[in-house]
Amino acid sequence: MRIAVTGSTGLIGSALTRSLRSDGHDVVRLVRRPSEAGDEVEWDPKRQYVDTAGLVGCEAVVHLAGAGVGDRRWTAAYKKEIRDSRVLGTAAVADALASLDTPPATLVVGTAVGYYGDTGDRAVDESAPPGHGFLADVCQEWEEAAAEAEEAGIRTVYARTGLVVARGGGAWGKLFPVFKAGLGGRLGDGSQYWSHIALHDHIAALRHILDTEELTGPVNLTAPDPVTNREVTAAMARVLRRPALFPVPAAALRAALGDFAEDVLGSQRVLPTQLLESGFDFAFPGIEEAVRAALR
Repeated sequence: MRIAVTGSTGLIGSALTRSLRSDGHDVVRLVRRPSEAGDEVEWDPKRQYVDTAGLVGCEAVVHLAGAGVGDRRWTAAYKKEIRDSRVLGTAAVADALASLDTPPATLVVGTAVGYYGDTGDRAVDESAPPGHGFLADVCQEWEEAAAEAEEAGIRTVYARTGLVVARGGGAWGKLFPVFKAGLGGRLGDGSQYWSHIALHDHIAALRHILDTEELTGPVNLTAPDPVTNREVTAAMARVLRRPALFPVPAAALRAALGDFAEDVLGSQRVLPTQLLESGFDFAFPGIEEAVRAALR
């Protein structure tokens, strides 16, 4: 199968590209510069440009590009970058695919469980309405930006991702050195739910979505049993054999992270109903299993 991937240098995109190529798939990578290799296609989300000639023959597209939510302190300018990188990028990809004489059968848009807002202790799945707040608003616009692809008859799936447990990048990658140094601890009061997923399971779930034609619309990529930040802290401490004695007060998080602190302190108890009902099996469903897998 010929598959195009945006965000192929990121944590998830690079792992997905390796996984697909190891099974013999032809992967085309969208890059934000003139293409320099046969597997590259130029695109520019800000200019809404995609070199559609490079997408001819693709049977599926996985769109993962976007500014990192936890990469920088949230200022007004960075919030705009987060929003634009997702909404403009998705619109550019969807419009380009819809314009092809023979569009791909499938578009997978990597969105986020931020769609649901703060759910507190309430468990939600794909049937839940959107929540409130900056990330919830961005996620709604993000998914709406793929409308052209849906209208062109392309099976469009919104892979709403939770926190990916990985050592090599993403928000979780920043936790490992802190806990290894014995400086880890709960964030705020630790009661907020973190909907996590092991990187291995995340890649397997994306592959499952590509292979399962019945899946369409929102699909939550989260482990079946969300845990609280307090439970995450305890699991990290057990696996790394380090104390976790230094809780981070909410006020300190707000000072360091800006508006992003409210999402770190917020609670999202998200269930992967669509994945489970479609027959997907998690290799690392528990938080301690996911942490150990990340270390391997």
